[in-house]
Amino acid sequence: MNKSRLLRKLINFDQTLIMPDAYDPISAKLIENAGFLAVQCSGYSFSVAAGYQKEIDVTLEENLLWTGQIVESVDVPVIADAEDGYGGPEEVLETVERFIKIGVAGLNLEDQIPDGKSIVSVIDEDLMMQKIMAAREIAEVKNKSDLVINGRTDALRSTDDRDEGLEMAIERANQYLLAGADLAFITYVETLDEVKRITREVNGPVSIAAGMPYNLENFSIDDLKKAGVARVSLPTLLIFSSLNSLRKSLNLIKNDKMEEIVGEWILNPVPD
Repeated sequence: MNKSRLLRKLINFDQTLIMPDAYDPISAKLIENAGFLAVQCSGYSFSVAAGYQKEIDVTLEENLLWTGQIVESVDVPVIADAEDGYGGPEEVLETVERFIKIGVAGLNLEDQIPDGKSIVSVIDEDLMMQKIMAAREIAEVKNKSDLVINGRTDALRSTDDRDEGLEMAIERANQYLLAGADLAFITYVETLDEVKRITREVNGPVSIAAGMPYNLENFSIDDLKKAGVARVSLPTLLIFSSLNSLRKSLNLIKNDKMEEIVGEWILNPVPD
């Protein structure tokens, strides 16, 4: 089956799609071998894996290269992180076309202005809708009408007023769906009450990030399933668990306890 069509079916299925984040081919293969039905990519994870200080240091060329390697390493659908489209609507046309060429099943488009600040700025709502329409347009032109567009809004993080930010995020999510997004991704959701309001007021499939420092103790994946979330994004869990494992192994080597690491290899061999 066409992978975009499969991803679209998974998102609109009556079961929540859980999507761990891969940062290289081997992490993608592990996700697939563990039984997950789709893989996502994250510019932030790419930046950590590359040793960069900020996500905005990842260039479009690097993003395409690393995402393409992940796509080639697995048989399940892959969602790319197209960031803000790397420019305005005209640039989005070229960006999305290039992601289509490397075989992604879907991609994220976000409305934040990538400046690395904790309180983000978001672009004008109409401009973001134009970007989504441009992405949909090029997908149609390239006979990739099933391409899944995940319209991401960071409006919740653009103000200190939580209620105002949530209301703005829900409004934008609905507008992005009207513009042609298949899925609305509201970032920085902290509580289950916020999740329930979002699934109630957004007129389409919703994506929520879980396992984040700000919400890890506030809701579980099962809570999100019960709340009707279409897709659960796990954007940093694997990269940080991998780094912690590396740190543990290095400490064991430093203390001449390599046999403990080898024991782990025997019990959990790396996939072919």
